Amino acid sequence: MAGRIRPVGLVAVATALLLTTACGGASLGAGGAGDDKQNGPVKIGLLVPQSGTYKALGDDMRHGFELYVTQHGGRLGGRAVHVVVADEGETADSGKAAAEKLVKQDRVLAVSGVVSSATVNGVKDLFEAARIPLVGSNASPTTLTGTKYIWRTSYVNDEPGKALGKHVAEKAGGPVFLIAAGYQAGKDEVEGFKSTFLPAGGKIAGEEVYTPFPGTKNFQPYLAQIEKSGAKAVFCFYAGGAAVDFVKQYRDFGLAGKIPLYAPGFLTEGGVLKGQGDAATGILTALNYSADLDNAANKQFAPAYASAYGSAPTTYAMASWDAAQVLDQAIRTVAASGGSVTSETVNAAIAKAGDIDSPRGTWRFNNGGTPVQPWYLREVRQGANTVVGDLGRLGG
Repeated sequence: MAGRIRPVGLVAVATALLLTTACGGASLGAGGAGDDKQNGPVKIGLLVPQSGTYKALGDDMRHGFELYVTQHGGRLGGRAVHVVVADEGETADSGKAAAEKLVKQDRVLAVSGVVSSATVNGVKDLFEAARIPLVGSNASPTTLTGTKYIWRTSYVNDEPGKALGKHVAEKAGGPVFLIAAGYQAGKDEVEGFKSTFLPAGGKIAGEEVYTPFPGTKNFQPYLAQIEKSGAKAVFCFYAGGAAVDFVKQYRDFGLAGKIPLYAPGFLTEGGVLKGQGDAATGILTALNYSADLDNAANKQFAPAYASAYGSAPTTYAMASWDAAQVLDQAIRTVAASGGSVTSETVNAAIAKAGDIDSPRGTWRFNNGGTPVQPWYLREVRQGANTVVGDLGRLGG
């Protein structure tokens, strides 16, 4: 686990020494895909949005990763580490271009990050062909299967919905209205929810609704449809600005406090919760992490993160901290065996990783490269997500 909490100033100084942008073109020495020069520094690519719609998520992911490195003296697996940050941007093309630079020009040992499922799908063949591990910490589409070099410390896209289905079926007391943003992640979440909701006896109010993405700003027609449907609860999927708009309009339309609102945790995660204000009170969400979790790992991680960055950690930050931990353990395992630290040996060590002691609770990779992990029911109380129940483990 991490050592004692460092003051903000030390975190900032250490980070400045460790990080370089991918566009800087600086040579950082050893540590490329096949380079183990006399136990010298290793290079890790961090592929996250530094511009565009998802920059806030990218910042959380970068902060989580760099915090782990700083807490461990600028080393992973006992090796000095240089983190090369590449801007994923907001399209599959920009993400692919940044990934290609990390792999082909910067010659990194491994890569972490990635917000967008479109980016993951676009770079899958690149990492598989180059035999360089991508330890992703967010995007994980349901269609990503059969890979050897791609791991995710987050979850498969449909799992937050799966985690909620049975609980909502038992608590709703009647039909549930399903509404989500009309793109792949929204469809994955709704299908995941239905996969556990319907077998538990849940009933759907009418037909599920997919709102045009990203153009929907006015949710009034859909809220009127909810009101007329006879639904006893609502399951929705929104994130970012759409989450703020939906939650505020849900309250303004008079549905908050009248029809309970359930969602994957992204609806109230991170900066969007501040934007929602009092309108978010009482919303119930499922997620694999909450900053108030009472375990030894989180008691070190959450205060250290808040001290360094001035806000509570999100699931995005936590998963990136864990990605750094996975790489730390893998590099250490290879070095301890007397082997050469290369992308392929590190990937093999990741494949043999056991339990990970995480701020979310203990987890391990399944055969598909995603976590078998705990899920939590959270409720927004006094402007914060608060754990109010255990939804069991998924991913096995």
